[in-house]
Amino acid sequence: MARCDVCGNEYDKAFTVKTPHASGTFDSFECAIHALAPTCAHCKCKIIGHGAEHNGVFYCCAHCAKQSGVKGIDDRI
Repeated sequence: MARCDVCGNEYDKAFTVKTPHASGTFDSFECAIHALAPTCAHCKCKIIGHGAEHNGVFYCCAHCAKQSGVKGIDDRI
């Protein structure tokens, strides 16, 4: 059994996620998201979809990017 890096739960179905910048062992996708997903610079939610990026800053959607002053970004055309 492996121990979740976020909650500490020992779980026989734990899994490891590796990215170019981080990795960890988790007992659920919820814990993996908590540890690895970027946070929206405007509303502070975890970005679990595509989101938007401008000059290295991540946003969960075009609305949040616009609220932060980003111009020329839309959720759809």
